[in-house]
Amino acid sequence: MTAIPQPPPSSVSEERPLALLTGVGRRVGIAAGIARVLASQGWDLALSHWSAYDARLHGQARPQEVEEIASELRARGATVEVFEADLAHPDVPGQLLASAGRRSPVRALILSHAESVDSSILDTSLDSFDRHFAVNARASWLLVKAFAEQFPESLRGLGRIVALTSDHTVHNLPYGASKGALDRMVLAAAREFGDLGISSNVLNPGPIDTGWMDDSTRAALTARQPGGRLGTPEDVAAVVAFLVSGPGGWINGQLVKADGGFSA
Repeated sequence: MTAIPQPPPSSVSEERPLALLTGVGRRVGIAAGIARVLASQGWDLALSHWSAYDARLHGQARPQEVEEIASELRARGATVEVFEADLAHPDVPGQLLASAGRRSPVRALILSHAESVDSSILDTSLDSFDRHFAVNARASWLLVKAFAEQFPESLRGLGRIVALTSDHTVHNLPYGASKGALDRMVLAAAREFGDLGISSNVLNPGPIDTGWMDDSTRAALTARQPGGRLGTPEDVAAVVAFLVSGPGGWINGQLVKADGGFSA
């Protein structure tokens, strides 16, 4: 499935701005943490996920988790729509943006989706390399492009793009290389969309414990943190919430390392 399903009609807030947030597939994920904070701070949300990827990576799809997240966000006062979207398909990013913004314009685009399957320089397959670039780089470009094309003059100065990135490249070649391409495209938008009043930044949160770490990995990464603890989705969400806020618009064209000092 590649087409964007149309959600049922819902009421639209006249006062709450709308954010499109990709990669909201798991309750413990970074995107879910961002969604919770934004909903509490007055944002309406369009969420995308891709169950087939979760099934391939984690052994099972958990579509009920996405609906649980949406229900939680609605309880916080947000209008929420959920889209299942295969971003590896070139037509889907534009369809997703158009569907998300059909009732009111998307004011913030937050890119938290990723294809992430570990492999090294010598054992990365062509199929894996192409899929990583299709999802992490090409889809992000097409989403950023569609976001700018739909952004109205009436909201000049209020547009926000935030993309989640990573420094991880060793034994993670296609993921790291495609994230590097993402960084450059998003930073370019800070200049190219200046006349639209859209700020554009990349956020590197460092290692976040979302359930993927085993005990030895968790201990090793914690030992490298100056503060003695790993980051959480809530830590990331707080930074994203500032970047998409009014005052956060002055931060533009930056790769922000909000990682608790991990990279220091």
